[in-house]
Amino acid sequence: MHPCLSCGACCGYFRVSFHWSETLTDSFHVPVDLTEPVTPHLLAMKKNGGTCVALTGEIGKKVACTVYENRSSSCRDFIASYEAGIPNEYCDKARKLHGLAPLTPADWP
Repeated sequence: MHPCLSCGACCGYFRVSFHWSETLTDSFHVPVDLTEPVTPHLLAMKKNGGTCVALTGEIGKKVACTVYENRSSSCRDFIASYEAGIPNEYCDKARKLHGLAPLTPADWP
């Protein structure tokens, strides 16, 4: 199983912001009703109790993104630690905040 499906720490830590055009149907089609303005050109995913409104489940147990197929470029570009063979300090930081150990190469199938 992909380690992110039992984590979700990044969704409960980072503010997910992106260009408004990512809500358009010819782009990623991020659901605009789940976003809020940050600047005239940037939107962010709304938060629900400190986590991204699109996250379901319990961080550190089992999670899913309800808009996975339509997630923003900022989510698509986030690489978990060792997913690409190298650590990601931001992944490690989010996991630590939620009481989770950093991922290691052994966490990847």
